[in-house]
Amino acid sequence: MDCLELYKQRNLKEEGEEEEVTLDGSVDWNGRPAIRSKSGTWVAGTIILLNQGLATLAFFGIGVNLVLFLTRVMGQNNADAANSVSKWTGTVYIFSLVGAFLSDSYWGRYKTCAIFQVIFVMGLISLSLSSYLFLIRPKDCGNETVVCGKHSSMEMGMFYLSIYLIALGNGGYQPNIATFGADQFDEEHSKEGYSKVAFFSYFYLALNLGSLFSNTILGYFEDEGLWTLGFWTSAGSAFAALLLFLVGTPRYRHFKPCGNPLSRFCQVLVAASRKCGVQMTPNGDDLYVLDEKESPNNGNRRILHTHGFKFLDRAAFISSRDLEDKKGGINNPWHLCPITQVEEVKCILRLLPIWLCTIIYSVVFTQMASLFVEQGAAMKTTISDFKIPPASMSSFDILSVAVFIFFYRRVLDPLVGKLKKTSSKGLTELQRMGVGLVIAIMAMVSAGIVECYRLKYANQGCLHCSGSSSLSIFWQIPQYALIGASEVFMYVGQLEFFNAQTPDGLKSFGSALCMTSISLGNYVSCLLVSMVMKVSTEDHMPGWIPGNLNRGHLDRFYFLLAALTSVDLIAYIACAKWFKSIQLEGKDEDDDHHTSCKV
Repeated sequence: MDCLELYKQRNLKEEGEEEEVTLDGSVDWNGRPAIRSKSGTWVAGTIILLNQGLATLAFFGIGVNLVLFLTRVMGQNNADAANSVSKWTGTVYIFSLVGAFLSDSYWGRYKTCAIFQVIFVMGLISLSLSSYLFLIRPKDCGNETVVCGKHSSMEMGMFYLSIYLIALGNGGYQPNIATFGADQFDEEHSKEGYSKVAFFSYFYLALNLGSLFSNTILGYFEDEGLWTLGFWTSAGSAFAALLLFLVGTPRYRHFKPCGNPLSRFCQVLVAASRKCGVQMTPNGDDLYVLDEKESPNNGNRRILHTHGFKFLDRAAFISSRDLEDKKGGINNPWHLCPITQVEEVKCILRLLPIWLCTIIYSVVFTQMASLFVEQGAAMKTTISDFKIPPASMSSFDILSVAVFIFFYRRVLDPLVGKLKKTSSKGLTELQRMGVGLVIAIMAMVSAGIVECYRLKYANQGCLHCSGSSSLSIFWQIPQYALIGASEVFMYVGQLEFFNAQTPDGLKSFGSALCMTSISLGNYVSCLLVSMVMKVSTEDHMPGWIPGNLNRGHLDRFYFLLAALTSVDLIAYIACAKWFKSIQLEGKDEDDDHHTSCKV
């Protein structure tokens, strides 16, 4: 009898463990609380990492050689092609705000990811068809020797429609897939919380490994003029990524969308403005806090009251009119907002200075897809009879990312934790982003020095700068490796930071902030190139970035970026010291949310 009772108790215990639900408010496909053992974790996370790798392969199959496609096939000069790539890349990340808004407000992350991946596939198929049918004419054009003919306005229109469909699809998908992957781990659970922090590093690693094939194999074929083959390969990879994403549907965890965040922000600003003359108590006892019955059933945690931006606290001040409205069963959000809603606005306002300081870094990062490629094309690119595609040099950036992710997680993070002798482990996200800026300065100095020596060994009298310098393209390895190292500290830290510091209902918006900093970095790069060319071409001078780089001074542009990044680093340090972390209900108020965890 005792054995039977023990057997029953064990079965009940096992059933209880199987039915344990997540603590962060996530739900399954049917809207029920997600069961920990049957959803999420690394099963779903691995599917999303593979999806990200395939989608990145597809995207960079277009982006990595777009500057060469524009010069060789579409007939643009170097400066115009670099600006076109910057505008296109910037638009990709601007569309991330569209995807984040739809995800957080109405569709949820799963539906948003699926819809924008379909748009992404459509854009890639359209580009492949238009290239095959119209753009690659004559048939073997688009390499270094055969120039393509002129294109009609209809053909140009089809090309730009295709690449901007790709921009819309990838832009709307990218911030949501990162956050959706993080959603598969319950940060309220000790083990899954560590896995969630690790996911961002592996996500960025998957992104870079996915682009490795694009930068090497596809880059080689496209450099040889096999553009259509490269584009069809990208389209196939994106389609496979979409199918893989859909296969994982039963396993995913979801968070319910929380409605339009713009209206919530405006309500706080309007309510605070209407009460600008009220006198408030210093301890905040007169502020409106939602009780359990009033709280929306969306699984979001409350944000604790903070003392910054005190003007906004007036939106939560309960006036005599508000008391009368509540007695009548009316709660006008344009007159009275709960303190959690006010704190949402405060969180975003605190993030903005940090976000602005990351834009200059993105100016540095975007040179890898434009001016680094043009610089490499003007160097010695042959080993015996083998020609190295200039765009494939970015594979050293990818290898650097892989090495430094391992180095940081397994060596530097534990070492810093031991040296600090505190409960926190390793560098905080803010500290890592600062290190990323320092390494970015080193990358630009390295690129400038290489350009000085490239010019020294260049044939100044050549008509075309392609391959005109005897300096090997492998001298670009340090600048690519330094960019890769800086990405690990800046972009991985940035993903973790914005995900941790945004409220539960705005997680996709937090990831979109990372994307839009890259976007604005591309636009600022475009503006800088235009300004530099306008100033440096006065008095009939060739300028710093002419069509023939041997007659210009690309090195000066790189040193200018190093100087601008140095100024940005000083501003960033000041903003990081001012920043105050979000405080969520149920967490220790002393918990440092922007401290990274050991994997």
